[in-house]
Amino acid sequence: MKRSEIALGNQAFFFTRLQYESGDWDVDQRMPSNLLHSLVEYTTLKVDTQENIIPLSSSKIFECPFCYLSGHKLVQFNREERSNFQRYVENGGFVFVDDCNHDIDGLFAKSFESQIARLFGREKLKKIGNDHPIYTTFFEFENGPPTTSQELNGWGDDLVHDYLKAVEINDRIGVLYSNKDYGCEWDYDFRNKRWYKIDNTRFGVNIVMYALTS
Repeated sequence: MKRSEIALGNQAFFFTRLQYESGDWDVDQRMPSNLLHSLVEYTTLKVDTQENIIPLSSSKIFECPFCYLSGHKLVQFNREERSNFQRYVENGGFVFVDDCNHDIDGLFAKSFESQIARLFGREKLKKIGNDHPIYTTFFEFENGPPTTSQELNGWGDDLVHDYLKAVEINDRIGVLYSNKDYGCEWDYDFRNKRWYKIDNTRFGVNIVMYALTS
């Protein structure tokens, strides 16, 4: 599988959530529909508005241009999950990983980062600069990743994380990793966006557009 083999072509964009055997993968259930609505609203992409859920151990992952993985609990990939995750990323895939605990010392963060170290090496997951193209690929975020209301809600480490981390393959992000809990931030009915002064899902549009065009 190469990057060209998972490009959309004439196919509508579809949001894929990765199911893994450990932990709680099925979190923030309204977030995908909300983000998909934003893609319809702001971009010219053809969009499939039905969330796609597949096991990380399935070969179907190699048909997906964009994947999402999240949770609160332990991340312990089995052999098939490790193999697919590594091969998918190294051959042009994109995975957005979001820590629902928004806690760099939490169970999800520690266990997921351990998996990444095992797959790609301990030094591969690095902070990305706030001038990275992902912050300007559609909307402009001059100060890097937008803050979420989850970060200072008294749960987790109660810190604002002014960075995201990534595994880059051939100068392109293959794994985008957040401790900011964007999933909970975007977990509301899309019809309620009219109450927000600034639509907080706009950064999600950037993430998807970067994944599809970089």
